[in-house]
Amino acid sequence: PGAGLGRFRRGDLIHRLLERLPDLPSPDRPDAAHRMLARERDLTEDQRAEMIAAAFGVLDDARFAPVFGPGSRAEVALTGTAPDLPSGVSISGRIDRLVVTPERVLVVDFKSNRPAPDQVENADPAYILQMAIYAAILRRLYP
Repeated sequence: PGAGLGRFRRGDLIHRLLERLPDLPSPDRPDAAHRMLARERDLTEDQRAEMIAAAFGVLDDARFAPVFGPGSRAEVALTGTAPDLPSGVSISGRIDRLVVTPERVLVVDFKSNRPAPDQVENADPAYILQMAIYAAILRRLYP
């Protein structure tokens, strides 16, 4: 998938679909997805179809319903420090999806430019560090 397009460009476009489509009523999402990718002139129809299918594979998966459901927010800016970080280190980032409920805080960062590992132990250490930093900062806001 994405051959000739580049995995990072493909990832950016799928990320955009996952960011914007959840705010629309479900019946309107397929047409909106096609309109969004129609603006990308360098894509073939097969590439558009593959990326839309990848996005809907996540959006329509019941396991991820809380990520895209009521109260979830896209592209949440996060700036701060935390006791777990070295002194004087301040972080500025953007959380792809944030869900805050009375029971938990769910932080989601999409990594759509490479296949997902089967186990968290096989994830890129930079991604694990990124999520740990987000959690350390958010722990101060949501103890």
